[in-house]
Amino acid sequence: MPQRRNALEQLVLHATRLRIPIVEVEGGSLTALAGFDGHQGVALVVEPRRFATLDDVLARAAERDEPPLVLVLDSLEDPQNVGTLLRSAEAAGVHGIVFPTRRQAPLSPAAVKASAGAVEHLLLCPVDDLPGALADLRARGLRVAGSEADAPLTARQTDLRGPLAIVVGSEGQGLGPAVRRRCDVFMRIPMRGAIGSLNAAVAGSVLLFEAVAQRDPDGHAPAARDQPGRAETSGQDDSPGRDDPPEPDDDPPGRDEGPATATADVPAESEVAPSPKADTDLLPDEPPVAGGPKPRKPRALRTPHA
Repeated sequence: MPQRRNALEQLVLHATRLRIPIVEVEGGSLTALAGFDGHQGVALVVEPRRFATLDDVLARAAERDEPPLVLVLDSLEDPQNVGTLLRSAEAAGVHGIVFPTRRQAPLSPAAVKASAGAVEHLLLCPVDDLPGALADLRARGLRVAGSEADAPLTARQTDLRGPLAIVVGSEGQGLGPAVRRRCDVFMRIPMRGAIGSLNAAVAGSVLLFEAVAQRDPDGHAPAARDQPGRAETSGQDDSPGRDDPPEPDDDPPGRDEGPATATADVPAESEVAPSPKADTDLLPDEPPVAGGPKPRKPRALRTPHA
């Protein structure tokens, strides 16, 4: 994508320093590789994702010395909604995401891109039996709060402090009957306009941040970067490069299930501000950092061998 070369060059240089192989392809080939056309010019091939368990989610809450806050997705159908909710959940400090393995939009490249990299910082917990998982959470001391348009209480009137699981229903059907029976309380978002409902991702985000406001009314909780274990995903190993500085892009690529490609947001050329020269911002014609690999420009695509 020649029109985006200046913006992509920063990622190319960073990947080169991390010894990640670079292959340059035409835009159409990248679309075929990624599986959808919503990319912005770069894709990363990653190893299979390792998912978390309910124990991992509750352990993360204990590590942060916080009451557990869990987001439960009940059979969402739109990958964009899934990705947007994951982004909101990570920003809200949610300790884990629980979702069913069947009748649920997959973590496709489109969902990963919509999450803006949040999938790399969240504990994702797929379960075969979602109502059973909710019963397990209740047995462990969490209250289960579901969203209903005709609930008697608004989210502001509902006590969202303490150990809590917030359930967001599917776009068309809302909460399933079995999930509804596991809820301890129902809440609604007050609607004042002519439109009678919100997008599932928007509604879930509103509920999450209402919970954040109640749990930390003064906004004194430590920033995400100061919380232990924030950027760790359950079961990940400490392979080289995991502790390196993040890519200059604000939306790092995420992972999909199994060996696949995940796309990353790249800012437009006009959005990339020049940065002062430093050891981490070498141009190809500058001397390399002592002990580090020599930056190089990407090479044209070559036919891979089997």
